[in-house]
Amino acid sequence: MKEIRLKARAKINISLDVTGRRDNGYHDVLMIMQTINLYDKLMLRKQKENRITIHTNLHYLPTDERNLVYKIIRYFKVTYQIEDGVYVDLYKMIPVAAGMAGGSSDAAQTIIGMNKLFQLKLSLDEMLKIGEQFGADIPYCILQGTVLASGLGEELEILDPFPKAHVLIAKPRFSVSTPAVYQRYDQISTSEHPDTEALLDYIKDQDIKGICQNLGNVLEAVTIDMYPEIEQIKDKMLELGAEGSLMSGSGPTVYGLFTDKKKAEQAKKKLRKEHKLQFVYLTTIYNRKRD
Repeated sequence: MKEIRLKARAKINISLDVTGRRDNGYHDVLMIMQTINLYDKLMLRKQKENRITIHTNLHYLPTDERNLVYKIIRYFKVTYQIEDGVYVDLYKMIPVAAGMAGGSSDAAQTIIGMNKLFQLKLSLDEMLKIGEQFGADIPYCILQGTVLASGLGEELEILDPFPKAHVLIAKPRFSVSTPAVYQRYDQISTSEHPDTEALLDYIKDQDIKGICQNLGNVLEAVTIDMYPEIEQIKDKMLELGAEGSLMSGSGPTVYGLFTDKKKAEQAKKKLRKEHKLQFVYLTTIYNRKRD
């Protein structure tokens, strides 16, 4: 095999709860994550020159050792004594710094791609452990699908597949600093937490309306306080027919779940026109392949 092409899919949070803060400043979380059919395209190809070359469609993305894909390829080359160079073409579709794990998903697919490209025969558990070294969301992005994450986000439990839905994604023209959001969260007290147990039951029962009525993200109030436009987008999605709407991760991306495709398409047009958003995309739920 000389090259491999992969899809690095985005995620949304069905729920996000903060359950504690550790002495080192990191937060314990409990969250349900879901993969969607919005993805970056990643191509890895062997090259004779013993170096790592990354090409991307976004001029502002670093392509050197600051890039997570670069770091992972370098890790593989050193750890498994790979003498071939690697050329990477990364076509970004997932918004950057948007709460959708775009960088983590690119990293996850790089781990999968390096394993296949160089026939290393690593097990899933081995790949998950490699991913954990580079970022808390990466193991989830290797697994994909509907997953309950706890701890720092690395303790994963595969759930029943999420019911089918149309997913409208909207990202405003600003980005959000995740550390800043968590720092602000630590300064406030909140009694409103997602009902994770109820969500798990609704997912098991394939009850999309029950899920949509219980979507929850404890970071949402913090980010909305900083950027009120997020709430305006949420309200507009609900007004335009979404069964439920939520901010993903630390934001600023907002998504709406629709059961009616026509309503979703109309909402996409109106949001794009009225809110001058940087990014509006209509996609669907992606469920992992059964073992």
